[in-house]
Amino acid sequence: MNSKRQVILITDGDDYARKALEAVAKEIGGRCISQSHGNPSHLSGQEIVNLIKKAQCDPVLVMFDDSGFLGKGQGEASLLTVANHPDIDVLGIIAVASKTHQAEWTRVDVCIDRDGELTPYGVDKYGIPEMELKKINGDTVYSLDQLDVPIIVGIGDIGKMGKQDHYSKGAPITKKAVKLVLERSGFYDKRSKQ
Repeated sequence: MNSKRQVILITDGDDYARKALEAVAKEIGGRCISQSHGNPSHLSGQEIVNLIKKAQCDPVLVMFDDSGFLGKGQGEASLLTVANHPDIDVLGIIAVASKTHQAEWTRVDVCIDRDGELTPYGVDKYGIPEMELKKINGDTVYSLDQLDVPIIVGIGDIGKMGKQDHYSKGAPITKKAVKLVLERSGFYDKRSKQ
């Protein structure tokens, strides 16, 4: 049996993201590390690992946010620590688009637009498809290309997207992204075998 904690990393951490991810975690039977929220992130990577290990069950949803800091900020530094920790199995990453002052971008495997449709094109913070294939701009995505993870899903601003993803509606776009990560990473297959 795999003793590593099964984790999804999310590159957003404001209050809207926290409320949306708490709602999604509850619906899928997982856990959200609410203390990892912040704009910018304030916990170190090791502090977040300690919280992940205390979570009651998997999958564990964890937030990271650079708050517009160019390059590798505190959120990304913590994300890299968590992603590379030997006790953590990263199922995938949800890369959140934002409007940055300087273009900071990452490659993604697929995006989900504000209508819940899969698209090979990047999306903006409103969840509207852009012109470039498999690429999004964001403020906490600078280092994602360094990581070897099963899937990176791009979406617009969590909990927002013109109220299409509001937590009072169950954050349907975020939920779809989380379920896509779980499906593509083989999480459901592993769980059924246990």
